[in-house]
Amino acid sequence: MAKKRIRHRPALAGRPVWQGHLKLSLVSCPVALYSAVTHGNDIAFHLLNPKTHNRIRMVPTDPDSGPVERKDLVKGYEIAKNRYVVVTNDELQSVKLETTQSIEIERFVDAKDIDRLYWNDPYYLVPDEENGIEAYVVIRAALERAGRIAIGRVVMHTRERIVALEPRDNGIVAFTLRAADEVVAAKDAFAGIPAGHPDRKMVEIARKIIEQKETEFDPADFDDRYEKALRALIRAKQKGHKPVKAEPPADTNVIDLMEALKKSLGRKRGETHRRARAR
Repeated sequence: MAKKRIRHRPALAGRPVWQGHLKLSLVSCPVALYSAVTHGNDIAFHLLNPKTHNRIRMVPTDPDSGPVERKDLVKGYEIAKNRYVVVTNDELQSVKLETTQSIEIERFVDAKDIDRLYWNDPYYLVPDEENGIEAYVVIRAALERAGRIAIGRVVMHTRERIVALEPRDNGIVAFTLRAADEVVAAKDAFAGIPAGHPDRKMVEIARKIIEQKETEFDPADFDDRYEKALRALIRAKQKGHKPVKAEPPADTNVIDLMEALKKSLGRKRGETHRRARAR
């Protein structure tokens, strides 16, 4: 008699973005990927008709025949101007790689060897069935003991993506990694910046300003001030008040860079002393 699989329900909101197996050589376990970030608290605007305040419907329209039902649309890849290869959903589903259903760990690397430009979206990789938890825990513990990042591949949203797996608390966090051809070379971006050596004294003052601002990073210190201002704008308009317009920032045309650095250093020292007295 076949052993019954019991679905494991993690304490995560929403549906998984992917379900399959995590494989380390001959060891595998059923897992699911859940997004590690949420946009549920973001302000979302709808497009309205300014005359009626009715919400606008985006209707797919053929330039020749008019509106088309969304359910009837098909995907097409443009091979020349106005020439397409049409691909159906069934044909897309038939393009199956092993990574469509599994994340197979291919290699292990040091975290510092992965340039931060390549790190992309975070996900929680969790067991998806009760009978796979033991294998999952073994793989997680081995990752932690090795002190390495596991690299694998997975097909998500019609693309095969590189994923980096690292242990976190009792589980595993998965980050999608950008491919080499997705990252613009830094040397190209900074090609127009001169390679001269700045004044040592000015660099030393700037370094002291940096030292005065050094602290531990806490994401709770950084709320979204723009979203707060948007909510205040919406509340004001609900009450019929006229919103207050923000003043444009003053121009800071620095003529004497050394003098500006010295003033910045002095101002920061004064702020530090005031905070110390307040404490």
